[in-house]
This record gives sequence, structure tokens and C-alpha cells, in this order.
Amino acid sequence: MLSHLSIRNYLLVESVELDFAPGLTVLTGETGAGKSILIDALALALGDRAEGGVVRSGAARAEITAAFSIDALPALAAWLDEAGYATDDDTLILRRVIDAGGRSRGFINGSAAPLAQLKDAAEFLLDIHGQHAHHALLRPQTQREVIDAYAAAQPLAATVGLAWHAWQQARQQRLDAESHGQARQIEREGLTLAVNELRALGEDLARWDDIQTEHARLAHVTTLIEGSHALIEGLDEGESAVSNQLGEMSTRLDTMQAVDDSLGEVAALLAAASADVSEAVHALRRYVDNLNLDPGRLGELDRCMSEMHQLARKHRVQPDALAGLLGQFEARLAELAASDDLDALQAREDAAWSHYQTEAKRLTAQRRKAAAALSRQVTAAMHELALAGGQLDIQLQPVSEPRAHGMEDVGFLVASHPGLPPGPLARVASGGELSRISLAIQTALSGVAGVPTLIFDEVDVGIGGSVAEAVGRRLAKLGETRQVLVITHLPQVAARGAQHLRVARQANGGFVSSNIELLDTDARVEEIARMLGGLKITATTRQHAAEMLAG
Repeated sequence: MLSHLSIRNYLLVESVELDFAPGLTVLTGETGAGKSILIDALALALGDRAEGGVVRSGAARAEITAAFSIDALPALAAWLDEAGYATDDDTLILRRVIDAGGRSRGFINGSAAPLAQLKDAAEFLLDIHGQHAHHALLRPQTQREVIDAYAAAQPLAATVGLAWHAWQQARQQRLDAESHGQARQIEREGLTLAVNELRALGEDLARWDDIQTEHARLAHVTTLIEGSHALIEGLDEGESAVSNQLGEMSTRLDTMQAVDDSLGEVAALLAAASADVSEAVHALRRYVDNLNLDPGRLGELDRCMSEMHQLARKHRVQPDALAGLLGQFEARLAELAASDDLDALQAREDAAWSHYQTEAKRLTAQRRKAAAALSRQVTAAMHELALAGGQLDIQLQPVSEPRAHGMEDVGFLVASHPGLPPGPLARVASGGELSRISLAIQTALSGVAGVPTLIFDEVDVGIGGSVAEAVGRRLAKLGETRQVLVITHLPQVAARGAQHLRVARQANGGFVSSNIELLDTDARVEEIARMLGGLKITATTRQHAAEMLAG
């Protein structure tokens, strides 16, 4: 439930703080006072796109904060926890800041959040029915969505859509296999040749680095042997070998240490150097023992590297990428083999078609049941809304070909007067009738929807008298189970509110602003009287207003 709304520097509003109660809240005001500002600002807090120029003149930024009580919304609490916006006090705070340059930022419970997540949160919280929402009912897609929402069949409808796409994909694969077999045969032959060439290299295919290292060693083995012997000669075997010199130095250092024992550290370092030289000589001798001239092996490596370079140039890759390329070619060959198995492709298509049919038939059954129930409920509401004798007939028309949305189209047919045959909404219902039918449908949907708050922006345009009273009663009844906020110009609707907000335009120092205030009982009488009598308010008008509020 919406509990609080703060608006600062948004359009004509400088600063407004509003607390909201359960039930029906009405919002009234003179034409041009800015009644829709509240709804537009709330929509921004819920992630709507910000238009340029919404920041109040002279201000650096606009800020809208909406607080919601979510103790009865465990699904939203779970979503917030998963998204990292968990709250401990069952309160959700959505905030939107828009600077004068048009850039905006969103926040959930004080943490920065993308607008997409504000919109996701809004799906749990409320529905806004704008001034022209009833026109959407003229679209077949909207009519289908209404039925699916009433039937709580949106998840099943999504499943049907996925099943349809899977069937179409399987069907296309089978058709491609039938019509492009020759092209795939050519591709398969080329891939088979490439795979055989690569496989002929055996284990060497994945040993490019090792082969390079071994080839370099064999190609320079003479240099390596000569260099190793020279090092051994210089370190240990020559007349002036390093090991001999270190021995002589150690002897002299021993004589010196006998006189000054502080040279012990130097003696230790020299002994370590002598040991390191000895170890290096042993390592070089082992290395030379393992080196050998093998022209045959060198020739094998030359041929292998030549073949790998040739294949790498052919496939326009580096030699070390050939092993991965073989894997790709083998995988593609497997795909081609599967795509050429027409029996398997047909079986897969048949299975996908069967799955689609099963899910689509389930969806049809749910839609048919919901269509009958919604038709009865809306027809009853139409009678209450001064369309006595009218009826709504929701028909499911089988489609010529299966579609992603199912195996039928949904059509709303209406008869606004007794004796008239039902016809499409667009051709039969007038603007006022369509608005009332829309209200009946929206309130019917509210009975099955999970959102706790409904907002209606002047859905009562074009009606009056007894019809207005019926609309007011229906909205008040809806307020018994939902929080409802209505922008209205009708006193019959305004009088039904449990809470009454008034928007007034004020001029102060050359600036025009809109102010929104909560009305007490006396102020409500004056506002209802204004709505009844216009500029001239008489005692009779006030009495009539008081009677409407009392009734």
C-alpha cells in the first residue's frame, strides 16, 4: 500500500508531503490546477521515463520519494532480498532524482538502482489506469492480455509462446535439411578432408610448443655440446680453472683467518661459491651426456613443423590453434550429421508440435472458462453503470494457423442496449460507454490481481448524474479490498472518498505553483459544493454537498 509521497521541485510543485490511507482516496481541483501532477510524479518514482523540463523553474533538481507498506507482499520482499534491497521494517522506499539537465538517478531503500529495477518493483505495488487507458481495450492484443490476466494464465501463455517458437525452430531445421542438402554435403566433404588432414598429425597436433623446443635443441646440438665443454674446461679442468683459483684463495683466507677470526663470514661465502661451482660442473656434465646428434629425429621434426605450418596457413590460424580447430570441425560435422537425419528431425518437430498443442489446449480451456466468468461479471457491472440491458460477450475465435499466443484470437463484443446484436468495441461503444466498460473490466481484474493499489486518472470523463453515482459506488466498493486513488471532476465520485485531496494553483511573487492538501470535513463540503455549483456557492449548494458526503 502507498503510505507516503514526497514531491519537491517537480513542474509546478515546490514541496508537498502526503500521507495516504487505505480505501478510496479522491483527488480534485479546478481545471488546470495540475491534478495529474501527483500521478505523473509517482510514475517517475516507479521507473517511468523522465521527459525534459520536469524540474521546477529555478531549481537544480526534482526529487520524488514514495514509501510503501509491504508487509502483505511476501513475493516483493523475496524479490528485494534477492536483488540486495532487503528491508527490516516492511517499508519500501523508492526515490527518483532528476537534475535540470534531464539526467536522473533511481534509488531503492537508499541504494542506487537502475530504472528497470524500479519498474520491476512497481509490478508488485500498483496499477495506474491513465486518462486514455480505455482506448487500449480496442486492440486485440490488450483484449487477450485481459483474459489471460483474469484467468491468471500469464505463465501458461508464456509457456505456449516458448513452445511455439521451439516448434517453429524444429520445423525450420527440417525444411532446411530438405532444401539445402546439397550445400551441406559439400560442406561436409570439405570438413571431412580437413579433419583427416589434422588427425594425421596425431598427438603432435597438440604439442606445438614442445616440438619447437625439441627442434631448436637438435638444430643447435653441436653448439650446445661445444659450449658445455668450454664451460667445464673453464670451471674445473683448465690450468686456470675457476675451481683451482677458488681453492688457492680459500687456502690463503684460512691463513689470514688464523690471525683475524672476523674473516669467518668471508670464508663461509667463499666456501659456498666453491660448492656452487662444483655443482654447476656436475650439472653441465649430466647435460652433455644427454645431448646427442640425431639427424633422423631432426628430419622428422622438420617435416612435422612444415606440415603444421602448411595447415595453419591453409586455415589462416597459428600452428598452436590447430588442435582447437580440429575440435570445431568435428563438432560441426556432428551437427551436419544430425541435420541430415531427416527421420530424427521429423521426430523432433513432431514432439515440439505435440508439446505446443498440449500447452495451447490447456491455455484455451483456461481462457474459455475465464471468458464466460468475466463476461458475466462485466455485464453485471455495466448494468450498475447505467448500461442496463447491455452485455459483454467475450469470444474465442480459432485461428487458421497456430500462433505464438495460442490457437485462438480473443474478441470483445458488446451490446450497449437491449435488442442490439453484440459488435466489436471499436464500432459499437461510444467514448463514455467505452470508459465505463473499461472501468468495469479494470475493477474485475483488480479482484484477481495481486497489486494492492489501483490509480484511476479521470476515468469518469464524459459521464454525470446517476451514472456518476454508480461509478462512485463502484470505486468505493473497490476501495473495501484495495487502496484506490482516483482523480475526478465529479462530485458524486469525490463524495465517496474516505480521504480527499485537493489541488490548487497559487501565484506567489510571479511564480505559479500547485499545492496539494488533505481536506477535513468542512473543507470537503466546500470542495464538493464548488464542484456542484461552480464559482457561485450558495447555502443550498453547501447543504447538497453535505448530504452527498453524509450519504
